[in-house]
Amino acid sequence: MKRQIKKIPTIGLLIESSRESGRALICGIARCAHHYGPWSFYWEPGGLEKAWPELKALNVDGIILRDVDKLEEVAELKIPAVVIGHSKAEIPDLVNVVTDSAAIGQIGAEHLLSCGFKHFAYCGYGGGIPSFSTSELFTWSDLRRESFEKRIRRAGFDVDAYTTLSAATEAWQEERHKMAGWLQSLPKPIGLMACNDDCGRQVIEACKLTGLSVPDEVGILGADNDEVVCGLSEPSMSSVAINFERAGYETALVLHRILRGKPRTPSKIIVSATHVVARRSTDFMAVFDPQVRKSLQFVRDHIRENIMVMDISRAAGMSRRALEIKFRREIGCSIHEYVRRLRTDKIVRLLVETDLPVGQIAESLGFADIQHFARYFRTNKEISPLAYRRAFGKHAA
Repeated sequence: MKRQIKKIPTIGLLIESSRESGRALICGIARCAHHYGPWSFYWEPGGLEKAWPELKALNVDGIILRDVDKLEEVAELKIPAVVIGHSKAEIPDLVNVVTDSAAIGQIGAEHLLSCGFKHFAYCGYGGGIPSFSTSELFTWSDLRRESFEKRIRRAGFDVDAYTTLSAATEAWQEERHKMAGWLQSLPKPIGLMACNDDCGRQVIEACKLTGLSVPDEVGILGADNDEVVCGLSEPSMSSVAINFERAGYETALVLHRILRGKPRTPSKIIVSATHVVARRSTDFMAVFDPQVRKSLQFVRDHIRENIMVMDISRAAGMSRRALEIKFRREIGCSIHEYVRRLRTDKIVRLLVETDLPVGQIAESLGFADIQHFARYFRTNKEISPLAYRRAFGKHAA
């Protein structure tokens, strides 16, 4: 009796690898394929535009691609497809992977607020590529701005916003001088969020053009946490980390379910933002009161310890009550709230970026026992540490 050979699905993978987001997506897809495959991949880093002439002839069983032109034609092929959104609105009849821009803007605002800034700005993209509808192309940038502004205004401050061109356009050299003029007109020191790391680098270059010091006059935060882009900036740029690897895994898992005829597959996959990776571009405490500055430095130096408000007031050299009044005036929250925020951020980084057991993380941060640690985290995040890791860690459950 002739043995039947199981067909290995061929997946068209049309994702670039030049950026950290693309490489992380591909890593997540590959890891899922190792778990649920085998799969055979046709990979074209140049994307759909380059692959389109031969895509029909390849007879692929499924496609994972970045959104570009011809998406309607892809839908007409009637091949299971997952589209990773960037420049377009969600595509009907396809599974869409969507970045959580609202969370990105809020996390960015929280970080700049924690640095003590009283003035804020946002720089986003909004034009310069005539082949696309501007309103559609940069929707993600607008969503990040709206969320950033909402959180900053809730804290009692205003936001100056600026729309720039993509650095890829020919007009960028002229645009850079306009941006420099805008930056010069802003009150200082100011905390500025850029819509992504590329835009953040543009802002840093414009600061150099006009002689503005980063971070002493302008603290700059990007988004995507592309290690290469952030490292090429001088100073190195802080950025909101986005869990593209986890999204890649979930994308491949959804496609696997579709290929197996499984019902109730999600129509949307959310790419989660998790935390800020702080680098030199925001390494500045925009606080003028010397006692408050001392207390902030003490908290940052002892964030792994179970410090009390009394310890902090002692380090600042004044009574607890007097420091509380000054602290709330300068930072906009109580000392206790500030310590909780920083310690929770530290826990988030360890949960997301490492595979350390939860008990070991609790011990490293000075918690007496894992139950106290879990209660502390749940109070701040409304979720247990283990559930948070399952939801936002790089490795999907």
